[in-house]
Amino acid sequence: MTSQIKTVLLLGLLTSLMLLMGRALGGQTGLLIAIVFALVMNVGSYWFSDRIVLKMYHAQEVSPHDAPALHHMVEELSAKAGIPKPRIYVIPEEAPNAFATGRNPKHGVVAVTEGIMRLLSPAELRGVIAHEIGHIKNRDILVQSIAGVIGGVIVSVANMLQWGAIFGLGGGRDEEESGGGGGLASSLLMAFLAPIAAMLVQMAISRSREYLADDTGAQLAGDPKALARALEKLGMWSGRIPMHSGNQATAHMFIITPFSGSTFASLFSTHPPLEERIARLEAMPSNA
Repeated sequence: MTSQIKTVLLLGLLTSLMLLMGRALGGQTGLLIAIVFALVMNVGSYWFSDRIVLKMYHAQEVSPHDAPALHHMVEELSAKAGIPKPRIYVIPEEAPNAFATGRNPKHGVVAVTEGIMRLLSPAELRGVIAHEIGHIKNRDILVQSIAGVIGGVIVSVANMLQWGAIFGLGGGRDEEESGGGGGLASSLLMAFLAPIAAMLVQMAISRSREYLADDTGAQLAGDPKALARALEKLGMWSGRIPMHSGNQATAHMFIITPFSGSTFASLFSTHPPLEERIARLEAMPSNA
């Protein structure tokens, strides 16, 4: 199953969960309020995401004069991808990493740390840049924002159900059909479990988009093994050199997560296992 199909199915699952929560709430008014609230919050975040995250990491835009090789890579790969050349930013961090942002290809941004430019060879850095341009080409910021809106609705409705139960207002249609207690109990159970399920689905969508960006980046660069070597180096060094700015809320944006965790925590990771990404890339034929 391709990453695109997986994304569609996962978004459909999130939507179904949202509608189920709306039914448990017992009417359309509460669901509509939650949708409007989530839209305002997430659309605002989507529209200003590039400014927010670039400021958070103290990123500085660089000109072709300041970084000619980097600009050449971005210009070449974005032309291959058929998108406008993204703006280029450098993050003053030794931790080797990179991310892409921007609400659409016309407002695309590629940001790299100073550390990644020192660590990787030109071919490896080109693979990383191709991966980030893949995110812009595939409109992953938009996909994640849609998932965020639906997930936000689910969390808001769950909160309404919990407060309704506390003050004896909850239960909705299910409570009427079951005669009271059973409906209230099922609504409460759903209120606790649905946000967890929504978070897991959102994490799965994020991992699916990372695989897709790997595939797109490998095709654009023509050398999947160079991207595989880059990921191997980044995985090795990111644990040794911590990221000093930013926070975990932006971890999904980076090519590899800036934060480490236990095996159990990997279930909640926004990134697929690094070993699997490397193995997939090494198995791809080179078309350089």
